[in-house]
Amino acid sequence: MFDTMTFTKIIGGFCGAFLVFLLGGWAAETVYHVGGSHGGEHAEGEEEVARGFPIEVAEEGGEAEEEEEVDFATLMENADAGAGERVFSACRACHQLEEGANAVGPYLYGVVGRDIGTADGYGSYSGALSEAGDVWTPENLNAFLENPRGWAPGTSMSYNGLSDPEDRANLIAYLDQTDD
Repeated sequence: MFDTMTFTKIIGGFCGAFLVFLLGGWAAETVYHVGGSHGGEHAEGEEEVARGFPIEVAEEGGEAEEEEEVDFATLMENADAGAGERVFSACRACHQLEEGANAVGPYLYGVVGRDIGTADGYGSYSGALSEAGDVWTPENLNAFLENPRGWAPGTSMSYNGLSDPEDRANLIAYLDQTDD
């Protein structure tokens, strides 16, 4: 079954493949090696070549623009429910606006002013919400929508949050108008 010639071919195939890998590694090292020597040591008269591209960053002591603190009450006064409806499109994956129509998350009809964790028919609340607050006030909703896991550690909501305060205010205004 295995004669000497077959065994020789198998060994030759492995040696040939190994040789191709060694030559490929040597060729890649030659083509892509920038410094000219190995191990971080440089031959006499050879300069170290910088690798990569420099990334310019602002100096810590420099004049960096500070973000303005925006008053949430002012944002709520100027909130646009129409813009909030567009923001809600991201929420539609898990939440519904019809009363009692729970999905992955509880329905959001009348959520502004509703007690936290009391959506009828929704029993998958994590318990972390109840510890964070009593009622979904606009302020509580703002804090929760900014960083759900930061406001209610242990919440089962996997959404990372809305970073733009205007978007949060618009969304809350839209949710507030759902129950007339």
